[in-house]
Amino acid sequence: MAFRRRLLAEFLGTALLVTAVVGSGIMATTLSPHDIGLQLLENSVATALVLGALILTFGPISGAHFNPVVSAADWFLGRRAGTGLTIKNLGGYAVAQTSGAVAGSVLANLMFDLAPVTFSTKDRAAGHLWLGEIVAVAGLLLLIFALGRSGRAAVAPAAVGAYIGAAYWFTSSTSFANPAVTIGRAFTDTFAGIAPASVPGFVIAQLAGLVIGVGLLLALYPTDDRTP
Repeated sequence: MAFRRRLLAEFLGTALLVTAVVGSGIMATTLSPHDIGLQLLENSVATALVLGALILTFGPISGAHFNPVVSAADWFLGRRAGTGLTIKNLGGYAVAQTSGAVAGSVLANLMFDLAPVTFSTKDRAAGHLWLGEIVAVAGLLLLIFALGRSGRAAVAPAAVGAYIGAAYWFTSSTSFANPAVTIGRAFTDTFAGIAPASVPGFVIAQLAGLVIGVGLLLALYPTDDRTP
């Protein structure tokens, strides 16, 4: 039962995150139809704020990963110490996060009177965008686990929200940084969408970011320095 609660938290948290990403993107194009920079600002601010709120809401239940690469890093880093997720837990989290992301896109589409599923036609297949995703994921993982290993996890909601909000602007890809969210955003042909054909390249780049991010963490924080 406890694990089911954690899966529900990951499903709901990821769904609401994607609803916010997609919904604020639709609202931004409605309110500022001729200013792409303002659209991105509106979208990024909404995403950053809601992410912090969702981490505060669901963190005590599931850890508020909302992201398969965060869950994979948690599993890998916790293997020797016997902490973190088991491989079975990891699979469950990934399924809950991905299904939640798709549900979030559907919900956002419905809230704005669109068809439930409108597959995106926005092509995002390019090397510089994949590099942006590698940077976004590596930085995100380094931030999250550095905070945890140094006993500063309490500031994670604000720090992670701030990082994602900033990464919208300093990465070429606008920082999807999440395989589940990437898949979910293929189900909406709106400002935040990504064409299904572009999804594999983004996911591969995100997995590369996972490897680099964990490697950097272990180089900088080889041990967990939290006070028992």
